[in-house]
Amino acid sequence: MNSPTLVATVVIAALLSAGILGRGLDLAAAGPIAASSDAATETVAPPPAANQPTIKPHGRAYLFRGALGPIFSRGMDRLTERLEHAGIRADVYEFTICRLIADQAVRDYRDDPAPISLIGHSMGGLCALKFAEILQAENIQVNLVVTVDPAHASPSVPLNVERFINIFLSDNVLGGGDVLPVQGYQGHYASFDLSKHDEVTHINIDKMDSVHEQLVAAIVQLAATPAKAEGEAVPLRYVVPPNTAVELWDSGMPVVARSGDTLQKLAAFHHLPLWSLTQINREPDSAPLIPGQRVIVPRHLAPLAAASPQSLATVINGPSIRGQRAGKNGTSIGTRRQ
Repeated sequence: MNSPTLVATVVIAALLSAGILGRGLDLAAAGPIAASSDAATETVAPPPAANQPTIKPHGRAYLFRGALGPIFSRGMDRLTERLEHAGIRADVYEFTICRLIADQAVRDYRDDPAPISLIGHSMGGLCALKFAEILQAENIQVNLVVTVDPAHASPSVPLNVERFINIFLSDNVLGGGDVLPVQGYQGHYASFDLSKHDEVTHINIDKMDSVHEQLVAAIVQLAATPAKAEGEAVPLRYVVPPNTAVELWDSGMPVVARSGDTLQKLAAFHHLPLWSLTQINREPDSAPLIPGQRVIVPRHLAPLAAASPQSLATVINGPSIRGQRAGKNGTSIGTRRQ
């Protein structure tokens, strides 16, 4: 448990910093801080298959720490290192210079267009969304925005964001931002509330290794080849059950139930944990579905082209449901290390 003094310090710092961001003052230095020595070692991809060219990722990732970031948001530093190791140009900054970095990102994009990913923890999550708004004003698309327990004052997801993921703690006062898309949003949206996970706090939610692995995989995929969207993108909003692996789906897609289908059968067919279907569809797990009934299943977007699927398999696929062991009622309770 954090002491009341520590919590009060963080709250005050966050409030003061929020005022700084709102006034557009740039008070912090920009350079990244080296990640901790205990950062996880990246998985090395196997060599490319014969006669198959390797697709080199070409993208930029901007990561932002929260208040007192060099102390409490070091997960952003670790994730930055992992992205760089995977071939993505990535830098981590203090949220207080959000506009300064966004303005530079606009110039960089004009000189050399590349897929853009924005990731932020706490006040850094608020910054990531403000950053996306600045790019929208410049008619620049953002491939991915990820907010990690963002501040409650965070704005909505703007229309220029293709994919948005929020990983948060709804019962947390330091973060807890339940970010929603603006009206008319057509991109992919997924919200994951980890408030049922007692082991996750505002201070360690940015340091979850399995989440880092999945984010690196998604960003490399988007940088190497755009992801293909098949059919309607249905927003996902989950309260992740305790003792379950956190799997970051992109969005949901509708499927049509056939005679004899149940949510149990559909979960098995799509290699998904049962809770991911029962929670989003609000149907009993074993009750027969009406033929023709619309059922939502979560999905990962597939790349448009994979010229070197073997060489990128380890990085792109990341943690898989097939690598998890099923608990009671089909709930996944662990992820196999790749």
